[in-house]
Amino acid sequence: MTAPAVTAAAPITGAAPRVYSLDVSLTATGIASSLGWCDTIGTTGVTTLPLAERDQALCELADRITHLIPLTADLVLIEAPAYSRSSGGAHERAGLWWRIVHRLHNLDIPVVEVNPAHRGIYATGKSQPKKTEVVDAVARRWSTWETGGDDNCADAVVLMAMGLDHLGAPLTPMPAKHRAALDRVAWPEVTIPC
Repeated sequence: MTAPAVTAAAPITGAAPRVYSLDVSLTATGIASSLGWCDTIGTTGVTTLPLAERDQALCELADRITHLIPLTADLVLIEAPAYSRSSGGAHERAGLWWRIVHRLHNLDIPVVEVNPAHRGIYATGKSQPKKTEVVDAVARRWSTWETGGDDNCADAVVLMAMGLDHLGAPLTPMPAKHRAALDRVAWPEVTIPC
């Protein structure tokens, strides 16, 4: 059996892109930066709060998340909601997701949503990998980003790596089958300053 073809985007010239990514969750939003870090941020108990307090908690959580993304970000990738998941808090997660997107757009930061299946393909070559497969792929391919085995962080790292690859600054050469996921994303226009 021959090894899969590995391809990489043409390298960009000038400054390295500043890419951030988000895997939105109420209790553990994964966030990754092309500067070499990833983390989670969240809060518990939001879904049980009275309406006014729930609204305030979502606003505060959106603030905490978006404050981690600098105005100098060239691109933010955000995982699209997984409508097939029926776990609790779907309504609140959707509200948080839209608040984050709205705030980033108001800051004139380009944002793109990535389908979870495309994130899975880029990481593992499969559209529906197990969480552990994504964590393992991140540890193997992008070990600089220490996820501690957290699947939220791992998902965010994959999204960030996709953004860098799209912008011509891939972190590592990827098999063509994995890179095919990039063609399925509706990328915004991004200008990288010199």
